[in-house]
Amino acid sequence: MSPGFQGRRRSSGPALPPGQYLTEDFPVLSAGPTPRVPLDTWEFVLTTETGTEFRWTWDEMAGLPQESPTVDIHCVTHWTKLGTSWQGVSLDTLLEGVDTTARFALAHSYGGYTTNLPLDDLRGGRAWVVHTYEGGPLPAEHGGPARLLVPHLYFWKSAKWVRGIRLLVDDHPGFWETAGYHDYGDPWREQRYAGD
Repeated sequence: MSPGFQGRRRSSGPALPPGQYLTEDFPVLSAGPTPRVPLDTWEFVLTTETGTEFRWTWDEMAGLPQESPTVDIHCVTHWTKLGTSWQGVSLDTLLEGVDTTARFALAHSYGGYTTNLPLDDLRGGRAWVVHTYEGGPLPAEHGGPARLLVPHLYFWKSAKWVRGIRLLVDDHPGFWETAGYHDYGDPWREQRYAGD
């Protein structure tokens, strides 16, 4: 070994899911027009598999215990943004006291968008309905006034403009899933499209 030879430098950067690159930006990706939902008409409805509904207005949601997760987000289009800061209500809080035997959930958004998730992925401190991003109101182009945040899955599962969740006994694919995206969407297993 030659004096001073130290071999190749290893990257000291963060571990990223396969196929992802880091971005400092927050790209805007939408399948249609951006809904503009006035706060005085916004509501979130949790519907059980039996049709029982739990409703929260904007003010009622704001009155619930708030959490401030800082998480990495991973888009199916290959970008990853590290250390994003949010504020909102944990799905654990919204599901507290809800009597259900459901195993799945279908998130519904203003504008008609839907996405499916296993109910277990919305529990255990892993999912929120968020209204604040980096200390300010969540902009409409990023899903405001409120979006679902499920950071351990690809970001399309964090439905923008969320207005409710229906609990289901059986899994039902949502908008992107019926268009060929993976049913689950784990970025660490690179589950981008059906069959991955």
